[in-house]
Formats: sequence, C-alpha cells, structure tokens
Amino acid sequence: MRLTPRDKTIGAFAIIIAASLWALDSALLRPRLYHQDPSVIVFLEHAIAFGLMAGFLWFERNELKELGPKDWSAFFWVALFGGAIGTLAITKAFFSVFLDGVSSVSVVVILQKTQPLFAILFAWVILKERPERKFFLWAGIALLGSYLAAFGLSLPSFDSKNPVFWVPLLSLLAAFAFGSSTAMSKRAVGKVSFRVATYLRFGLTALIMFGIVLGTGNLGGIGALVSADWLVIGIIVFTTGATAIFLYYYGLKRVMASKSTIYELAFPVVALAMDYFLHGTVLSGGQWLGASLLLFSMYMVRKA
Repeated sequence: MRLTPRDKTIGAFAIIIAASLWALDSALLRPRLYHQDPSVIVFLEHAIAFGLMAGFLWFERNELKELGPKDWSAFFWVALFGGAIGTLAITKAFFSVFLDGVSSVSVVVILQKTQPLFAILFAWVILKERPERKFFLWAGIALLGSYLAAFGLSLPSFDSKNPVFWVPLLSLLAAFAFGSSTAMSKRAVGKVSFRVATYLRFGLTALIMFGIVLGTGNLGGIGALVSADWLVIGIIVFTTGATAIFLYYYGLKRVMASKSTIYELAFPVVALAMDYFLHGTVLSGGQWLGASLLLFSMYMVRKA
C-alpha cells in the first residue's frame, strides 16, 4: 500500500509505544510477581491472552488449512522458544534480580538486546542466509559489550551456585530464544496473516506451558496467587502482552525495518530510566561502556 508521511509517523509511534510497554513490563510489572513461580506466571499470561483471541481465530480459521507439516513445525519452534523458553528465562532473570539482589533490571534488559545477533546467526544456519563479513566484527564487539554490561571491569566468579552467574546467562538464553524464533517466524508467517500467526503463537505457547506447569507439579501455584497478582497479570495481558505485539506489527508495516531499529531503542532507554527512578539503580562506568558498545553494535548489525 502507498504510505503517506502521516502513515509513517503513526507507524513509528506505534513501535515506540510497543517498545515502551515492554520496558514497563521489565521494570515495573513483571518484577512485582517475583514471589511466585515463573512458569505459572508465563502460563497464565499466554493462556488468558489466547482465551481472548480464540474467538477471532475462529473467524479466520480457514487460513489454517494452508499450513503444512513444516509450517506447523516452525510455529511450534516459535511457541517453544519465543513463547515458553524465552519468556521463562527473562522472567526468571527478573525474579532473580529481586530475590537475590546480585544484578539489576537494567543489566537483564541490556543483555536481552543481543537478540538480533542470535536471529542472524540462526537464520544463517537454518535459513541459509549468509551474513556479511562485517557482521562478525560487530558480533565480537557485542559480546565484549555484553560482558562489560553484566560485570563491568571486574572479574566475576563463574560459580554455578552463585546467583550472579545465572542472571546474565538467563538473559542471554532469552535473547537466543527470541532471536531464533524471529528467524523461524520468517518461515512460519509465510502462509497466514500476522494476526493468525499471533493467535497461534499464544495458543501453542499456552499448551506448552500447561504441560510444563503440570509436569513440574506447579499447577497448584495458581491457587497461591492473590488479588494483587491477578491484577498485575491482567495488566500484562492487556498492555505489554498481546496489545504490544499487535502495535509492533502494525507499526512495522508502515516503516522500514532499518528505521524500526531506532524506534525499538525506546525499550532499553525507557527501561534504564525506569530502573533508575523506581529502584535507584546506577550502573558502573564499565557497565555503561558495555551497554553503549552493545546497543551501538546491535544497531550496526541490523543496519548492515
């Protein structure tokens, strides 16, 4: 469709709002649930969202007939990694910040921005998309930035029993999970609209998470939720969950992908600001250097 300057402006604001909502989730909402089991929270946010979407999927169910085994496999990967594993990892990382106090929300958010790095690497292996040589230069700088953002200029003790070891690892696991699902999404959404793709992503993730919650014996954790917890989960569902994803795709249809990268930087910027004002978090000089290297290298990776 032919886009006017007004369309592009609206698209840009949609992406900025979506990224800001994710920052709200990271710094304010999800940490309030740290006293609950992460798998229960992830299951409920996807199950409730899909329950609201199911009626819309019914009206567009004919699109499902176009999907073959490879398409369903791609959707399952997106649900397993982008939905279940990625969201579980990032949620557990945030919970660890508040339970153990060994890191900060800012560090988790910054490390999660390595997602494009994993998306390109995964596309190289699975989709046979060959990255340019300069990608590896920026990838190396991103890894250096990730280390500095997590630990500053100090030399940490990589003891698996130490919580400081797990927060960066969980953040990078989330980045890998989200990045790999981005690559697989290119295959998954080829035959259906972005709306149906979103419905399937939430529905399959809810099924996977139900199996995880049931298998780990954590289903009873739902009964431990109090009214304040349900309120936060409801806010996540209606704002930082499905609503943010719809806003993001709406905006992405109206702006160039290279420009969307700039607008998405609202996520770490807003999250860092909120973490400072809400929790008084101040990064060290080494961590600020790492954050700058990481965010700039990720911008160059997407621009390349």
